[in-house]
Amino acid sequence: MRHHVREVQGARVSSPESVLVVGTGLIGTSVALALREQGVTVYLADRDAGAVRLARELGAGTEWTAGRTVDLAVIAVPPQVVAAQLADLQRAGAARFYTDVASVKALPLRQAADLGCDLTTYVAGHPLAGRERSGPAAARADLFLGRPWALCPTEETSPDAVEVLLGLIKLCGGEAVRVDAAEHDRAVAIVSHAPHVTASAVAARLADAPATALGLAGQGVRDVTRIAAGDPGLWTGILSGNALPVADVLEAVAADLAAAAASLRASADPAAMGQVTELLNRGVAGTGRIPGKHGGPARTYATVQVIIGDRPGELAKLFLVAEAAGVNIEDVRLEHAPGLPLGAADLSVQPEAVAVLSEALRAHGWHLP
Repeated sequence: MRHHVREVQGARVSSPESVLVVGTGLIGTSVALALREQGVTVYLADRDAGAVRLARELGAGTEWTAGRTVDLAVIAVPPQVVAAQLADLQRAGAARFYTDVASVKALPLRQAADLGCDLTTYVAGHPLAGRERSGPAAARADLFLGRPWALCPTEETSPDAVEVLLGLIKLCGGEAVRVDAAEHDRAVAIVSHAPHVTASAVAARLADAPATALGLAGQGVRDVTRIAAGDPGLWTGILSGNALPVADVLEAVAADLAAAAASLRASADPAAMGQVTELLNRGVAGTGRIPGKHGGPARTYATVQVIIGDRPGELAKLFLVAEAAGVNIEDVRLEHAPGLPLGAADLSVQPEAVAVLSEALRAHGWHLP
């Protein structure tokens, strides 16, 4: 079977020309859409015939029929069933090489070994990208652009299998990161899995909150709870697959929160608030370590706040002013005013661009608080 040969991070790698995507949810369908934009032949399979039909209608590929052999099979199913799916596909000779996109890596590898899978042709993988919405309708071809994509080859993995997965990652626009499976699981417990549980714990307080509290909700609580809107069934499977690393992180978070609560109860004693201040300082330090754009060092941007109407095209007008002024908007956040047809747009820009952008916006009639 023929391959395209491309350059990936200085190495020549084989890009798959035909791919089978098993599991047409958000990630699987997004992989398929990204590959179709690159001219790759994509086949789709899922136990849910409706999901396959929708993914096909979105242009993600054609339905799989047994008997074909593709370059690479991408297994996009929950972590607990990756190994069983891999075994079935290998018995059917579905592909030359195999990978998965589950957010847990040690479990599928261990189960695949127990099932007697051919580990030479399998590379465990995980694109670190997603959305709060799930299913094929939420899929996007650009979901992986610039995002880390972990691959966890073992001693048994063949170099050819790694090469083909690197080609897939390149085609999808991801940034390949090689990492040991156990190290991967400890890392995602810190940066993904435990934060989801923590956000859910905060969001759970809102379920029985009085209307007054909800009416006062601002951008802060929305930022903290945004990821808590994810599918509980999907996340239960992810968390159970990485249970011990996540439990370790949650216990550390719980200890910090318990200490902060004790300090607040003793807040009449000025010395007691030292622990709260220390936790807040550690939070600032941790936030500062999150990589910035393109994986570089985190940058501190300045914010230009603009009052905008809740009407179609308002953001586009803002961006046009910024473009004409030669200012790059690094990030944008919207906060709506409750009960009013307007809100505020917080435009993150380089500090030296604040004066230029502010002057340009005022000249075009925008109100800056």
